[in-house]
Amino acid sequence: MNAVISKVLIPNKEWIIEGNGKKIGSIAKNKKGYIFLYKGKMISIKNFKDIVDTLDNTVNKHNFEIEPLSYTIYNYPCSSKPFEPVYNVKKKLPLYAKSSKSKSQYCAGYYVIQFRKGWVKSFCPKLITLERYPFHGPYKTEQEMKNVLNTINKL
Repeated sequence: MNAVISKVLIPNKEWIIEGNGKKIGSIAKNKKGYIFLYKGKMISIKNFKDIVDTLDNTVNKHNFEIEPLSYTIYNYPCSSKPFEPVYNVKKKLPLYAKSSKSKSQYCAGYYVIQFRKGWVKSFCPKLITLERYPFHGPYKTEQEMKNVLNTINKL
């Protein structure tokens, strides 16, 4: 099998997808999520995790192996390349910034957050959100988070 790798063009904004050293596609971040360009087709993707699924469904048909486009902090997944990762021992949260100039801190991992309308799933929410609302997490996998959400919804 051939390996597919991603190369960063603009950090947290644009990537080139290569297979066997040749460009086979690209990914660009926009306001609504991401756009995956592959063989002249534009595929809209809402969140970072779906990129790997989309790559599996389109590129793998051509006998490529996908290397994950993911980052982790203290074994918790995060949605973008982490800058200045820290572990807040008091709050038990893995924190990071999305760029060297960012003033916002994000929490790596999956969470279940209680808003007015109920409990919702969240991946890498802002720290300020977790300070304002009740939450459960962090969880290392989406499945762990879904299990907790199902338990909460049954109560």
